[in-house]
Amino acid sequence: MAGGQRVPMTAAAIAWQKASYSHEGANCLNIAAVGDGTLRLRGSDDPDTVLVVAPASLRALLAAVRAHRHRHQLR
Repeated sequence: MAGGQRVPMTAAAIAWQKASYSHEGANCLNIAAVGDGTLRLRGSDDPDTVLVVAPASLRALLAAVRAHRHRHQLR
């Protein structure tokens, strides 16, 4: 899977974890690993809309964000 895909679904059966940078209340990011090897991401403001992503794609996105942040902190 090259990128993510928005999948409307009922997510009650998935074991969600709140991201460590999320605070209490709104604007939280939840993540879950599922049996097919993909990850599920959802926001607290729309928990029934779930992004399905391959772990490698998420790693690449996070690496790009970190590299961008690092370049701009050095200025």
